[in-house]
Amino acid sequence: MDMDTSPPNSDPPLCDRLALDKLWDTLGLCLTELANNNDQNAILILQPAVETFFLVHAGQKEATTAKSRRDQQAREDQLSHLNLDEPPPSPATSTTGPIGTTRSDDNLSPETKKFLGFAETHKTVLNQILRQSQTPLSDGPFSVLVDHMKLLDFDVKNRYFKAELQKLDEGIRREDLAVHVRRDHVFEDSYRELFRRTADEWKHRLYIVFEGEEGQDAGGLLREWYMIMSREIFNPNYALFMLTPQDRVTYTINQLSYYNSEHLSYFKFVGRVIAKAIYDNKLLECYFTRSFYKHITGQPVRYTDMEAEDYSFYQGLEFLLNHDIKQLGYDLTFSTEIQELGVTQTRELKPNGTNIVVTEENKKEYVKLVCQLKMTGAIRKQLNAFLEGFYDVIPKYLISIFNEQELELLISGLPTVDIDDLKANAEYHKYTATSLQIVWFWRALRSFDQGERAKFLQFVTGTSKVPLQGFAYLEGMNGTQKFQIHRDDRSTDRLPCAHTCFNQLDLPAYETYDKLKKMLLLVINECSEGFGLA
Repeated sequence: MDMDTSPPNSDPPLCDRLALDKLWDTLGLCLTELANNNDQNAILILQPAVETFFLVHAGQKEATTAKSRRDQQAREDQLSHLNLDEPPPSPATSTTGPIGTTRSDDNLSPETKKFLGFAETHKTVLNQILRQSQTPLSDGPFSVLVDHMKLLDFDVKNRYFKAELQKLDEGIRREDLAVHVRRDHVFEDSYRELFRRTADEWKHRLYIVFEGEEGQDAGGLLREWYMIMSREIFNPNYALFMLTPQDRVTYTINQLSYYNSEHLSYFKFVGRVIAKAIYDNKLLECYFTRSFYKHITGQPVRYTDMEAEDYSFYQGLEFLLNHDIKQLGYDLTFSTEIQELGVTQTRELKPNGTNIVVTEENKKEYVKLVCQLKMTGAIRKQLNAFLEGFYDVIPKYLISIFNEQELELLISGLPTVDIDDLKANAEYHKYTATSLQIVWFWRALRSFDQGERAKFLQFVTGTSKVPLQGFAYLEGMNGTQKFQIHRDDRSTDRLPCAHTCFNQLDLPAYETYDKLKKMLLLVINECSEGFGLA
């Protein structure tokens, strides 16, 4: 009996069969107008049309859904981004999904590309719709966006994040877990009480008991415990973290932590504490370097992150990138020396790296790989321990929906940025306080909401932390360093750029207020990754 082995006829996509391109074009024009006038009622009227567009063009979700991928994600997979034996893929040729998987844009269907372009163009209105929607993101017509979290604003992501955390707890009974501590030994006592608890037990409701005190924990003692812990993890006696010398505000892992024989156990414990604070929706008074946040979310570190870690080394890399290596006379290979647990080792950046000479053609690859090793290889064991503890409480596929700036806000909260105080403590170079661009700059900054102001502060200073005594006490690599605005006399088609070690903004002399504001918003919202090295 002959069998027909020809492939079955496949119907064209629904969007092609309906032939509604003119309708979608009109909808796009309407949404553009709504983005300009911010009419919430009109947005709600058009919401069904937007939902229909997504249903028609999103079609069937990828066969490998976010849920099935995260179900397959083993513990070793969660830490795989710290494995330096194989260089990570170039971020210029791939995109990172919400669980750290890499997808090439070339593999997307035409329908998917179309709806992603539509969503990107109308991102502002789309996020307004999602804020007002009562349907969980993962269940409604916009569920396809779960695989494209970059399109969503921080508050929309956070809402989805909390809903997913609740789903993880469905059907599980959470009980009170008493933690008995002495006020003078909060960190040690907490470690003793909690370290050997299972990951599931860490998700119980912590009930804090301060020895010798009669107060009962109705929530206040737990908040106090978190604040004490957020200070104690930086206690130099434990040697776990150190202030970065560049800004003296943010912390990074101490390479010499091995002097504390229990340091790896402590790092795992601290990872659990920070994740538990996020889990409990409690804020911590702690700020880390950009590369540290990237390690938590599984993003690859980039050479621009080195500026906040080791400014002199970063300057050397900048010099290498900006000059012909043949004229410099450097004798470099794809290897470098690092200290790991007190032992100096020569580490190859790629297979047979000691025999591969750095040339003008491959120097960008060298810079990328040496920075990844410097910011990861020297502290890999400490990072592994910290992340193992963190992912015990919050899985990587969930925390990786955030970028590094958003993760800082998730841990430490949204700051209140006083524009008048910042302006009163600003310095200008090749600009004056009355220069048209400076007047426009402060006008634009005042128009930003608190979230956008926080992003701007992160962009310029490297952290969202506002000095306790005001911006007159803003720290830089040379001590107290006020916010500076330098005139950039190059093309006005350039984006503003920042030097976080000096709290410095390089601002081109834009011709109009609208262009200045547009460029500022673009750089703080879209350029968190810095400059890529593809």
